[in-house]
Amino acid sequence: MARPIWSGSISFGLVNIPVRLHAAVREQRVAFHLLNKKDNARLQRKLVCEAEGKEVHPEHIVRGYQTGPDQYVVVSDAELEALAPKESRTIEITDFVDEDSIDPLFYDRPYYLSPGERAAKPYRLLVEAMSRAKKIGVAKFVMREKEYLATLSPIEDVICLSTMYFNEEVLPTKEIPGLQDHSDVPDKEVKMAVDLIDSLSADFKPEKYHDQYRKRVTEMIKHKAKGEEIVTQPQVEEKPHKVINLMAALEQSLNEAKKARRAHAHAGGHETRRRKSA
Repeated sequence: MARPIWSGSISFGLVNIPVRLHAAVREQRVAFHLLNKKDNARLQRKLVCEAEGKEVHPEHIVRGYQTGPDQYVVVSDAELEALAPKESRTIEITDFVDEDSIDPLFYDRPYYLSPGERAAKPYRLLVEAMSRAKKIGVAKFVMREKEYLATLSPIEDVICLSTMYFNEEVLPTKEIPGLQDHSDVPDKEVKMAVDLIDSLSADFKPEKYHDQYRKRVTEMIKHKAKGEEIVTQPQVEEKPHKVINLMAALEQSLNEAKKARRAHAHAGGHETRRRKSA
């Protein structure tokens, strides 16, 4: 059972709902340690002074913010603690907005909120109210000395809290080169592109997508741990991209998508008939 990583309460107006915060995702990464090639002993990182070339003891390490070439402003832990947001146990909803009014770029990490002790009824009330109003809450809260902007939204009868980036953290598109070229596109090509999108449209099924690289790495590690010989596939040299005829590429893609869909439908019909006969 997932243990809560934070506890507090949701506050909006005069309503206060005790809640517990749980992680909603569990990242699966393959972690490696750095070893000495000679004896496979673990390696440790050390902080070395650039000027003296010697390791620095932790008690002599301070934080510095670079203001120019070889120029730093030294900041102490006490000064940072004095400016840190006050510890709070409240997720304060300041606004309720339409979900589609928030650009997905602002979302960072999802969490689940479960009701605290004797809070099941008001928790359920908030879920029902947001679902019926088709609104999500925008809130602020403090966790581990950091202030977060977040949204609260009902998902499958559970309140999901998603931390967000602040506005100044999201880069405007005008800073990205190459996005200012607005070339005219013929309506015929746009219509064909729409048809291609329609032919590839399907319901989103999360279980359909997997991290194939992580799977291959874990399989390789499993075999190596058993002492088995690993045979790697030769790398296929990637050919340089050619300038293509957009219309021809759309037509070919659309035809292939239609063929694949017909084949899938035919296979599904055959399977249905096989089951009926069985």
